[in-house]
Amino acid sequence: MFRKVIFVLMMCVFQLGLCLLLFPVLNGFLLDRQAGQAAQSFLTQVDTPIEETQSTDPTEETIPYQQLWDEMCAYNENLYAEKQVSFDSPDDYEQPSFNLLDYGLEDEVFAVLTARKINLEMPVYLGATDTHLAHGASHMSLTSLPIGGENTNCVIAGHRGWNGAAHFRYVPDLAKGDIVTIRNLWETLTYVVVETKIIAPNDVDAIHIQEGRELLTLLTCHPYASGGKQRFLVICERVY
Repeated sequence: MFRKVIFVLMMCVFQLGLCLLLFPVLNGFLLDRQAGQAAQSFLTQVDTPIEETQSTDPTEETIPYQQLWDEMCAYNENLYAEKQVSFDSPDDYEQPSFNLLDYGLEDEVFAVLTARKINLEMPVYLGATDTHLAHGASHMSLTSLPIGGENTNCVIAGHRGWNGAAHFRYVPDLAKGDIVTIRNLWETLTYVVVETKIIAPNDVDAIHIQEGRELLTLLTCHPYASGGKQRFLVICERVY
């Protein structure tokens, strides 16, 4: 009888240990799957034509979500004209620059970030909040919005792995010449990696707009599982 009790206890301990070992793997699988589904849902949405109110002026071009496009372009232009306000606190880059629900969009995904070399395809949210970073990649507010244009530097942040999910874990494997794309509501922006660097967490100058350039910067923690002692940047320049 005593041996049976010991055996049962050992099996319980073994199963508990196995569950603890497998939980991060299973949880990571689910998180990666959810991010992938959000990305695919967005891509399906932007590939489905929507009806737009036609302008009475036949020479005036209309595009989906015209008001949002116009206001985002103005935001990027003002950001450059005002020499880009420095980040004083985390709230500065967490607060979304736009509420997409106000413009008729059904969810918070604004774009999809893709880097084929590292099998990365993630939804992009506006505002680097904890919730957004847990579900995908996030645009850092007070940096250029991911719509392209001269004198822009769009900074997209992501966790270097999150509760078992990969997220930006392999972003440092990107090298000069690799291709990164952003598919937003209107078009696909294609960038090529031109530089990688490691910076201190408070080195905001490294992610500022550079005059005359059209940049996309991917930002994640470094080294891996270090608690964010440094930041790893992948700097990309638009090619088309």
